[in-house]
Amino acid sequence: MIALTFCGFFCLGLVLILLGANQADLARDLDLDLTRTGLLASAFAAGMLIGMTGAGLLYDRLPRRPLFVATISLTAIALFGFGPNSSFSEALFLFAVIGLGSGAYDTLFNAAVAERYGQRSARPMTVLHSGTAIGAIIGPLLVAAIVTRWHWTRSFHLMGIAHLALVAAALFVRFPEPTRAADSSKTDADTIFSRAIVPFAVVAFAYLGLETAMAVFAVPYATDGLALDVIHGQTAISGMWLGLMVSRFGILLLRGNLDGRVLIGSGILCCAAIAIGATVGSSQIAIFYFCAGFALGPVFPLTLALAAQRFPHALGSVIGLAAGAGSTGCFVVPWLTGALGDQVGIAFAVKWLSVWAIVIALGGAVILRGRERALAGRVSRPGARTS
Repeated sequence: MIALTFCGFFCLGLVLILLGANQADLARDLDLDLTRTGLLASAFAAGMLIGMTGAGLLYDRLPRRPLFVATISLTAIALFGFGPNSSFSEALFLFAVIGLGSGAYDTLFNAAVAERYGQRSARPMTVLHSGTAIGAIIGPLLVAAIVTRWHWTRSFHLMGIAHLALVAAALFVRFPEPTRAADSSKTDADTIFSRAIVPFAVVAFAYLGLETAMAVFAVPYATDGLALDVIHGQTAISGMWLGLMVSRFGILLLRGNLDGRVLIGSGILCCAAIAIGATVGSSQIAIFYFCAGFALGPVFPLTLALAAQRFPHALGSVIGLAAGAGSTGCFVVPWLTGALGDQVGIAFAVKWLSVWAIVIALGGAVILRGRERALAGRVSRPGARTS
């Protein structure tokens, strides 16, 4: 199951970079400006919102194998749907379906890790998420190689083949049985309306929105903002994900418990990296993106792990809700960034993304404070529920 989870995150990484790495060809063939590019990212995010939230609720109730197979298969089918004559409206629909499927299986894999490791899930979750980074590092390089020989749609088809291989593997893996009954709606309602889930949702919103916007607009930032060629933008995407991967493996070197302090530090470092990198604006865009990615690496997996630890009685649901909030960030932040880029220039729009890094730091501070209060409550009232 662990190997399948790593491969699942790897396939997710391949999916996440498709729009950004193919942006130049998509803009040419589908007549995209920055706003319409942002809309494609938003369609993908809207699909992820539904997939992540729904899959989290279903994970706690239904047999796992059909859920994994169905969501991964749906993603593969949508990836094969792109053709040389695809229109903007068709691309909008297909990106939404890809987001639906990939968002759903992402939540399923995250919930599986949280369920297996329980209160010790922070490090395993962070390390396994390096599979996403590896996929996103390799993805732009594959796209660059493919478009030099074939049509850009071949890159989507290649990612579809990778998902079919993942489906085949899922047919032979043993999955744990659901742990909750179908009548547990009251627990879900308590979770959904708990104020304690808000900071996790806010951090996930800011992180996924920031990550998506940086990847989607890397190519136009390089070409329009810095007067560089397309390959610089594609390399920047790989650089960002390389930074994410390095920091996710590097988390193993940290001693002690991983908590909101890591989120605070990540937000501050990322804000500095974006502010400095976007201000300098040199040809070394990949270094700028690497530094931002290194700072952001632990944020999303740690946020999900801490959320699952806070609500162990409904981990599938809470991971789905937090990740769903993150996918809302994928919808809102790229659209705002694209609209801002069309109005005042992509260079300023990229610099503006540092605001979301500040939000991550502030959310981490609230999570840290809430965790300390919850631990204090357990000490003062042994055996009491703190959800």
